[in-house]
Amino acid sequence: MSEFARTVVSRLRKFVGDRREVKRHKVRLAFGISIASSAQSLKGSRRTISMDGHTLDLSANGMALIVPAITLGEHHLVGENRALSVQLELPSGPVVMHVMPVRYERLEEHTSEFGYLLAVKIVGTTESDRTTYTEYVATLLERKR
Repeated sequence: MSEFARTVVSRLRKFVGDRREVKRHKVRLAFGISIASSAQSLKGSRRTISMDGHTLDLSANGMALIVPAITLGEHHLVGENRALSVQLELPSGPVVMHVMPVRYERLEEHTSEFGYLLAVKIVGTTESDRTTYTEYVATLLERKR
């Protein structure tokens, strides 16, 4: 999809409303995002390249991430079956999740954010990190009441 088409879809969503079923909570949290490289380091572990960013919003099943670039090293963040690893800095400590990009759009110059909005769905994590994340999202819901 071209940048123009992404912009049109984004504006249309704002005009007709967002029809997602899952409630999203606006919150700004720091994160690091990475793609594991197939190159092996001298000690046998995988070398990773990462990029820092922050969240725009969270839901039980996904997140909207703000990243400064849509590429990480030589890899495009959004691609067919592109799995990413996100280390999200929650107030109680970091959680690591595997996510799959759903869509992205370039942030326009007249917004307060720069870079790209990357919408991702959570596809995997440890049981303890899932519990920590779910409990944090529940506290966001409680604050709104």
